[in-house]
Amino acid sequence: MWDYTDKVMDHFMNPRNVGFIEDADGVGEVGSLACGDALTLTFKLDAQGRIADAKFKTFGCASAVASSSVLTEIIKGMTLEEAEAVTNQDIARRLGGLPEQKMHCSVMGQEALTAAIAHYRGKGEPAHEKHGTVVCTCFGVTDEEIKKVIRENDLTTVEQVTNYCKAGGGCGGCHGEIRRLIEDIQGDKAKTQAAAPAQPRKLTNIQKIQLIQQTINEQIRPKLRADGGDMELIDVDGDRVIVAFRGMCAQCKMAEWTMKDVVQAKLREFVSEDLLVEEDRSSQPTVHVHREENA
Repeated sequence: MWDYTDKVMDHFMNPRNVGFIEDADGVGEVGSLACGDALTLTFKLDAQGRIADAKFKTFGCASAVASSSVLTEIIKGMTLEEAEAVTNQDIARRLGGLPEQKMHCSVMGQEALTAAIAHYRGKGEPAHEKHGTVVCTCFGVTDEEIKKVIRENDLTTVEQVTNYCKAGGGCGGCHGEIRRLIEDIQGDKAKTQAAAPAQPRKLTNIQKIQLIQQTINEQIRPKLRADGGDMELIDVDGDRVIVAFRGMCAQCKMAEWTMKDVVQAKLREFVSEDLLVEEDRSSQPTVHVHREENA
């Protein structure tokens, strides 16, 4: 279970400045529903060029809501130059800290602020346009985005990069390229870290099951429900996670893709890279078809 601070829970349960400013001076949109997190930040300037109002709309977990909420409080009253200096670490500190696996939520807030300021200055780009070459195809993260979080947060491991921008949290095929980017930026520091023995996170069986259920509830089910579907955790057998799709997902031809590229990717990101997800079709509700005999 995530160890959230009281401030995170306060901003999650009582988010500030939720909404959208219709006549906003700046609009920043980052993330996507396909990746599980999305944020729209809008702000309005006063006559002196300071941020008089800021609002947000987000789709994501408790950390995403809290990070977006506290960001609007931080930037109110600031000039754009002052707002540009706000980092994802500032967001996390104002919340009393975030779990390492949730730091990407603070990064998303900083990216939305940067995008909104660029929009105001006439340098905004289409939401789908990204700089650099895509390294992580599972989450659409580019090499420029990865290098940015490495530099700004002094990251030295692939796991840290995944925590800060999700890159490497899916199939794992990009881990080698992420390591190369880390070594290019961090040099000997990264090599020293890589040589140190890995310290994998130890989870009891109960902790693993609880974390799997929480990840399903927070990261997976909201997206499935938005499309008229749902999913149920049936069993956990070692590293095998057995689930059953419900609603529209039960009859969807894309269920196999959803299971691997959404469900399994999310569980590997937030719980363990060793998890394998299987669908239990035997638990699907039986549909009875009644035919009337012709007289």
